[in-house]
Amino acid sequence: MKQRKIPLRMCIGCQEMKPKKELMRVVKNKENEISLDPIGKKPGRGAYICNSLSCFEKAKKGKKLERAFEAAISEEVYNQLRDQLEGLDGS
Repeated sequence: MKQRKIPLRMCIGCQEMKPKKELMRVVKNKENEISLDPIGKKPGRGAYICNSLSCFEKAKKGKKLERAFEAAISEEVYNQLRDQLEGLDGS
């Protein structure tokens, strides 16, 4: 039986390649709204991050989301993303 290929994506926080299903997708749509995409199906430009706050903090400190989306990101958006990740992380 043929084994299915597992898609890999790089976490923008820790720079590790991981299976796509283990990562959280952050998406920027045509209206330049940035949000978490837990299912991975929203339309728009995506960047991937581990489900951990430490990777989120690394990405924020290094302005990696700004680079990925080629746009400035407000502190309010970072706070919303952190709150959503905290809910998923269980902490």
